[in-house]
Amino acid sequence: MKNINTRVTRRGAVGTLAVGAAALVSSSTDSSAAASAPAMPRCSPEDAGIDPAGILAFVEAANRLSPGLHSLMLVRHGKVAAEGWWRPYAARHPHMLYSLSKSFTSTAVGFAVTEGHLTVDATVSSFFPDRMPRSVTDNLASMKVRHLLTMSTGHEQDATGPTTAALDGDWVRAFLSLPVPREPGSLFVYNSAATYMLSAIVQKVTGSTVLDYLTPRLFQPLGFDSPTWEKCPRGINTGGWGLSIRTEEIARFGQVYLRNGLWRGKQVVPAAWIRDATTKKISNGTAETSDWSQGYCYQFWRCRHGAFRGDGAFGQYCVVMPEQDAVLAITSGLRDMQAPLNLVWDHLLPAMSGSGAAPSGGEEALHATLRNLSVPVPMGSAMSDLSPKVTGRVYRMDANPQKVERLSINFERGGARLTIHDSAGERTVSSGNGKWVESPALRSDEIHAKTAAAGAWTDERTYQMKFCSYETPFIDTVSLHFDGNTVRLHLERNVGFGPLEPIVLTGNAT
Repeated sequence: MKNINTRVTRRGAVGTLAVGAAALVSSSTDSSAAASAPAMPRCSPEDAGIDPAGILAFVEAANRLSPGLHSLMLVRHGKVAAEGWWRPYAARHPHMLYSLSKSFTSTAVGFAVTEGHLTVDATVSSFFPDRMPRSVTDNLASMKVRHLLTMSTGHEQDATGPTTAALDGDWVRAFLSLPVPREPGSLFVYNSAATYMLSAIVQKVTGSTVLDYLTPRLFQPLGFDSPTWEKCPRGINTGGWGLSIRTEEIARFGQVYLRNGLWRGKQVVPAAWIRDATTKKISNGTAETSDWSQGYCYQFWRCRHGAFRGDGAFGQYCVVMPEQDAVLAITSGLRDMQAPLNLVWDHLLPAMSGSGAAPSGGEEALHATLRNLSVPVPMGSAMSDLSPKVTGRVYRMDANPQKVERLSINFERGGARLTIHDSAGERTVSSGNGKWVESPALRSDEIHAKTAAAGAWTDERTYQMKFCSYETPFIDTVSLHFDGNTVRLHLERNVGFGPLEPIVLTGNAT
């Protein structure tokens, strides 16, 4: 984390106080069918054959994970048996999926294969003869669609960095220009750029972006409400990341894969593709206790206990458990992505064991817990003796890499308003005292700019605020320490790519 501003990168936003529009976002062209689609049916855990005490144990253990979960939805026998959102996350809000997007791109490839637009044995070069380098190596020439699908392109490291760094914005040409030192199919190397190439191929052969191509085939039949997907500079959906949808929509997607493509009695996704896409295609490790070493499929991972999943950075999951006839959707902001899967196997599987033992009861306690979920807020006082002395004062900040020029804070009944002026302009965020308050004052033209904040005086001189960009995994904790005419700002990020170094800025009252 090097910038106090939120910027959208090849893998999504990496900040909260402000959002830079560094990536284009496309949205579904027609959401009318989705908007009127009924929700999935609900039932009690006991009616689904699940011990509610096991779900409660899962939730309580998840609450001990740091930084934490944002939502969950457990579906069994086609009905939602448990669901919950950690405020300010909510059922109505979409959430960035990161690499869980890959499983949707795989599905688009499946439709294109079924409709005769391409085959998995087609060479990548055949789609882009005009973008190939002058010298084409044998390994590059032999790279096929199936190698993109299985992350076995022949690259020895993720090609996403150099691909997305192309100065002319031509990611396809940049990908094809990279060395391919290994024979395609010989080595698994996680490679988000390979999924981008799948998106580019689908767009090339169908004339539609992956988002538009999936809309009538998948998103509308399943009742998705206006999904969005980031684009590269040339207008191609990023494929390997960038899709944002709601938690129930993740669960619906998993349910279609659980049912071999059926949705409410209609074959939505070709069954043959689902079987092929979720079957192990290449080895990716030997660790028996790791769910990242059970084999890779077509943009899906095999799991322990006969399950498979799509997943994304910081804990976005669609876990399909055929043996239990269940699907689990999770969004979160986690550093340890194995941890929640361990909780699934430790608590949810036994709760669905079907051993014949009567459920333990405890449904009321589970519902109470699910109703009261919240991302922890700063704890302390609403006011301090310093509140009237610092409210409204403008602090000019010392020179800093984040280009924050000045800030001010106004304390008012029930919370505070923090205003920061930087090179991108002025941002104001309101916080509630010990509770989350959505802040509509961020610029409306920014990507994933919706923010909620909560704050409190943690001691007589320190006011702490949490900023949650609730359509993303990112939560920032900002502490303002006042000492005479000086303010010291300390910012920490919950999750991020690379080292999570805190930002420390100082300033003086004008």
